Parts: sequence; C-alpha cells; structure tokens
Amino acid sequence: MSLFPFAEYWWFYLAFTGFVLLMLALDLGVFHRKAHEVSFKEATTWSVVWVTLALVFNYLLYRYTLWKFPQDERLMAIPGFVPDAAAWTVSLEFLTGYIVEKSLSVDNIFVFVVVFAYFAIPPKYQHRVLFYGILGALVFRAIFIGMGSWLMQFHWVIYLFGAFLILTGLKMMFGPEKPIDPEKNPVIKLFKRIMPVTPKIHGKNFFVKEHGRWAATPLFIALLFLEMTDIIFAVDSVPAIFAITAEPMIVFTSNIFAILGLRAMYFMLAGAVGKFYLLKYGLSIVLVFVGLKMVWLNDLYGGKFPITWSLGFILTTIAISVVASLMFPRKYEETLGGDPLP
Repeated sequence: MSLFPFAEYWWFYLAFTGFVLLMLALDLGVFHRKAHEVSFKEATTWSVVWVTLALVFNYLLYRYTLWKFPQDERLMAIPGFVPDAAAWTVSLEFLTGYIVEKSLSVDNIFVFVVVFAYFAIPPKYQHRVLFYGILGALVFRAIFIGMGSWLMQFHWVIYLFGAFLILTGLKMMFGPEKPIDPEKNPVIKLFKRIMPVTPKIHGKNFFVKEHGRWAATPLFIALLFLEMTDIIFAVDSVPAIFAITAEPMIVFTSNIFAILGLRAMYFMLAGAVGKFYLLKYGLSIVLVFVGLKMVWLNDLYGGKFPITWSLGFILTTIAISVVASLMFPRKYEETLGGDPLP
C-alpha cells in the first residue's frame, strides 16, 4: 500500500511540476538569458544550489511524513522501536534514489562531451542545448515513471525489472565499450530524410530558413541525439530507483532533482570525467545489487531489504570506484577519436 497515492496527492505532483518549471524559467530566462560559456565557478555554484534544494526537499518530506503518519503510543513502548520509522525510511529512500540517479548521470556527461565535440557545438551554446534536452528528459522520465508505477502492481514485473538490472550491470562491467556515432543513430537518419540539415552553426537557433525552406542546425541534431540517448538511460535508471522504493512520488521527485542538476554537473566535470574510469565498474556493481534486491534480497528480509544497508553499500561502492580512479590513474587518456595520448 502506498503512503502517497496519486489520487490523494495529485495536487503535490501539480505543485512540484510548477516549481520545476519556475526554476527552469528562472534558469534560462534570467540567469542564462544571454548565451555565454559556463565557467567552472558558475557550474559549481549551480551544482551546490541544486543539491541544496534536493536536501531541503528531503528534510521537508521527512517532516511531513512524521506529521502525517504519527506512531501509535503502544508501539513506542516496544524495545528498539524507532518513533519516526516511516519518516526515516521515506527520507532515506529519497536520498538513496537521488544518489543512484546522480551516479548514473555520469554516463550522460560522457555522452554530452562526445556529442558536443562531434557536432562542434560552441561552449556558449551548450547550455541552451542541455536546457531543452533536460526539459525533454523530464517529460520522458515522468512517462516512464508513470508506466513503471502501473507495471509494479504486477508482482512478476518486479522480477523482470530485477533480472534486467542484473544483466545491464554485468553487460556494463564485462561488455566492450562501443564508440558513439550520432550519424548511425536510426532516429537521426530518419530525421535527415524528412528535413534538410545545415552543417553550419547559426547562433543559438535550432532551425533556420535557407533558400526558402526550413533546415535544422547542428544544435537541433545534437539535441535530438541527446534526447534519444536519455530515453535509453532511463530504461536503466527508472527501474533502479523502483528497486529502492515502491513509492512513485519518491521515484519521481528523486529522479527529477537529479536531472535538474545534470547540466551544472556537466559543466563542472566535463574536463575530468575521463579520470573516473573505474566508476563504470562501481555503477555496474550497484545495478547488480539493486537487481538482486528486487529478485532475492527483499524476499529474504521479509519483503524489504533494510534501506540503511542499501544506502551504505551504494555510497561505499561509488566512493571506492572514484577514489581508486584517482589513486591509480590510467597511463594514458583516450582522445574522443580513440587515439592514445602519450
């Protein structure tokens, strides 16, 4: 049974969506009204802002749950009983989902780096592409989460999602890395058959009129490819958070907050993302772990694997992979074209 059923909390989804749209409007219409290259300092500031907003929301969610679901005084007399158990669990589930989604976002950042280099998108226009890319990602994530919450009503889907996450984690760990080639993407190829594409950058425009007909610019093609890539990533990340919590509201809010901070994280880490080469192994272990939670560990622990253990394992795994990447750097970094540098 859900603590926050949609029929009772539709107003919250509406208010939360309004808040997100307001923040995005302020971002593009006020702080980034004029196209410019985002500096490391600016990106760090915005990263702190988004993380702080997520933590403040989590605290407010904790306080609301504590108020909404007061404990029976008879239960408080039981030795070892935690008075704010429901609120504490909800808060930890949000935090764990947020951390998992943030960590999986590193793959998005690598794709951003490759795509912007491939289409030669000037740094001052990259924020504009990412803004609309994130806006589209929010819509698709909401759709996927809605579908996932409906599918999770069927018990067999839990095992299907869990098996999928395990296979995805193993593929990430042992599978070869494939180079990213936007020109071979079937959606990009189909779009080019429908609409002409100009090879030149025309300022911040996604479309321009040439010889009496409209044509898409490289900015729009980059945006289209990023949207298609995020849909693929969502297939992994959404089930991963459903493995942590069965509350659609927590899945939705933790996912959205992580995506909102993705642009700032890109501008902050774009130059260093290649250094965390061992992170993919940490993420693969996390995916296998959350998959095992769905197909085995939850049943082993009476229907719910302890969230504190999940959070501890995920944080430890990600931290070890990041620290190990910095302590044992690769002897050479690969360029975007794949050629080793001395």
